[in-house]
Amino acid sequence: MKKTAGAAVGLFACGPLLLAVPILAVGASSASASCSTDGTQAVDTAAVAAQVKAILDGGGKGTVSVPGLEAPAEQVPNAKTIQATGVAMNIPPRGQIVALATALQESGLRNLTYGDRDSLGLFQQRPSQGWGTASEILDPVHASTSFYTALEKVSGWQSMTVTQAAQAVQQSGFPGAYAKWEPLATALQKAIAPLLGQAGGASPSPSPSGSGSTGTAPPSTTGGCSSGGDGSGFGTIPPGAVPAGYTIPTDASPQAQTAIRWAMGQLGTPYQWGGSCTNSHGADPMGRCDCSSLMQQAYKAAGVTLTRTTYTQVNEGQPVSVDALQPGDLVFTAGSDGTAANPGHVGLYMGSGLIINAPHTGAVVSIESLASWKSQIVAVRRVL
Repeated sequence: MKKTAGAAVGLFACGPLLLAVPILAVGASSASASCSTDGTQAVDTAAVAAQVKAILDGGGKGTVSVPGLEAPAEQVPNAKTIQATGVAMNIPPRGQIVALATALQESGLRNLTYGDRDSLGLFQQRPSQGWGTASEILDPVHASTSFYTALEKVSGWQSMTVTQAAQAVQQSGFPGAYAKWEPLATALQKAIAPLLGQAGGASPSPSPSGSGSTGTAPPSTTGGCSSGGDGSGFGTIPPGAVPAGYTIPTDASPQAQTAIRWAMGQLGTPYQWGGSCTNSHGADPMGRCDCSSLMQQAYKAAGVTLTRTTYTQVNEGQPVSVDALQPGDLVFTAGSDGTAANPGHVGLYMGSGLIINAPHTGAVVSIESLASWKSQIVAVRRVL
């Protein structure tokens, strides 16, 4: 925590000045992902399909009644499949709404066997444009998986409007057409969510151990693919969630493991500038965490004393190169209220290219990728 008047807005901040700047939490989202040589993530569509079936069999058969649908008997099952695929891939509710709005515009939520030129299916995807064979595109799970995979490749999609995100994937000749479907897509997502284990449409909170649960176990993933890397292989992590496949590194020191585990226990709790992080799950806002109190209390749990603010924590321990990061290291950025010499934001390196931090007012304690931080890092300190 550090607060100075008149500071310029930066990428991360312990203080409340960052409200206008979206923070994209980056991490795992694609089910059964595996690392490829070009650094991209391949989605195991068979694993996603199996997970979708389990989700739908487990509760997706419930009744949904949403005004505005012309043929609900046909449209609702397709909407459930699109949304269940999003759940299986750990796509946050916002992404599910984008997908539903897209399908409403492109096909009216009908699995069409025809369309413009060779367009087919719920999203009117074209075999000639690499979306798959005609039979694959007409499989609602495959079509939905393809849509979400493309959406996650759109840089910053979570901060876009629904129509901007949909258009970035679809490249439609009518780029503004998706906006009118957002209210109906939102209503559908909220109505279907409880049937799929999404209470109120919100992403489930992880357990203190970081295992997390949505009621059904997600397909396994290799995530960042190694204890190092920059975390980009995980895809997009919903705020407050744990990337599928992440485990606390067993080769980290016991104190680092304890600090990481304690910090993960605060995931999903609201940020509070100046908060002590002594009771982040309680009703008193001042018991919640800001960036530096999260570091202080995580290490207190491990038996290590840290000072309270970013500009003193940056002098703790020993300096370390970004290329030599180890689990438990403190990672600093200038933030919105600091400088390279006096950083205003700090996070805890978890291994596997991931950083846990309390980002800013209006956000929750979350995990982000080293890749999303790397260009902003001004210091790394090893306190063990």
